[in-house]
Amino acid sequence: MATPQEQEDLEQEELDPAAERVRRKMVRFMAINLGILFAAVMAVVLAFVYKTLSSGPEEPAETIALPGDAVEGSIDLPEGARLVSQSLDGTRVSLHLRLADGTEELRLYDLASGRMIARFALQP
Repeated sequence: MATPQEQEDLEQEELDPAAERVRRKMVRFMAINLGILFAAVMAVVLAFVYKTLSSGPEEPAETIALPGDAVEGSIDLPEGARLVSQSLDGTRVSLHLRLADGTEELRLYDLASGRMIARFALQP
């Protein structure tokens, strides 16, 4: 007579054919999905490494060739406008203005060419 342990082992080993087909399909499905997932992760890692290694040295920011140390120029603002804030980035300056009629405006100037590049009305 078989011991309870031996009976349990026999029950676990014996699967009906339908359950065995389902198990094999699930194992195959899992293997294919893991392969696709691994390939996708490797593609992302390789793209990151390529992008990191292929980027050349950073170019220095634009500089303005100035005669001497002094810079002179003028920016025409509308009558009654008040400067709220400013921001400088290389050769460009952004001015946040409060106009005489109470509206606000953002203006972008290129200092190298001395002209206004863009003007944006700020809506509340």
